[in-house]
Amino acid sequence: MSETVLVLGGRSEIGVAVAQRLAKSAKVVLAARRSDDLDQQEETLRRAGASEVARAEFDADDLSGHRRVLDGIVAEHGPLDVVVVAFGILGDQQRAEKDAAHAVSIVHTDYVAHVNILTELANLLREQGHGKLVVFSSVAGIRVRRANYVYGSAKAGLDGFASGLADALHGTGVRLLLVRPGFVIGRMTEGMSPAPFSSTPDQVADATVKALRRGRGEVWVPGVLRPVFVVMRLLPRAVWRRMPR
Repeated sequence: MSETVLVLGGRSEIGVAVAQRLAKSAKVVLAARRSDDLDQQEETLRRAGASEVARAEFDADDLSGHRRVLDGIVAEHGPLDVVVVAFGILGDQQRAEKDAAHAVSIVHTDYVAHVNILTELANLLREQGHGKLVVFSSVAGIRVRRANYVYGSAKAGLDGFASGLADALHGTGVRLLLVRPGFVIGRMTEGMSPAPFSSTPDQVADATVKALRRGRGEVWVPGVLRPVFVVMRLLPRAVWRRMPR
């Protein structure tokens, strides 16, 4: 039987790239706001061999609607085999330092909404007895930098939550893969100067799917960032606060 792959954040470059690599003979559900405007993403997945591409309306910031959306997708498409949680915003750091509402909106989408949907997903997949969760953290959360501390703090929270959730799911038949990319050159970072060890959505997707198929619990993209951040954690704060994005 073909797998059912759900992408929460169906407009995400990385999310769609991951689904593209899992799409052969699979049913893919793209969940996003304005789900009627996903023609390009649907065509990409059909060309990749998806047996079916469906859409669902999903607003990550509407916490009360999360379980309703998930239950509706399962009722229509059956049990979920892989769920790629790929929504998020970068926000504007300079604005967030002065505008508390903007700072909260970044943290709400990038952390609070993830906590809510991942909890609902964990419950749902436990009930199924199987399933794989893919969660995107970031090296920005490994040691939060002054240059993007609002976004980084949300990713730090998400990284810790997902790590703990992975341990809680151990032995349940549900597995969680935590992906820690560095700077990703794509729509979200358009106009920004790439950081060292940057990657593309395709490179992140390749590493993610490889780790998923090998049953790994976490993956850094690129892999060199793992030893780099062992050193980064040891830098004195006076040096660290001057680090760029």
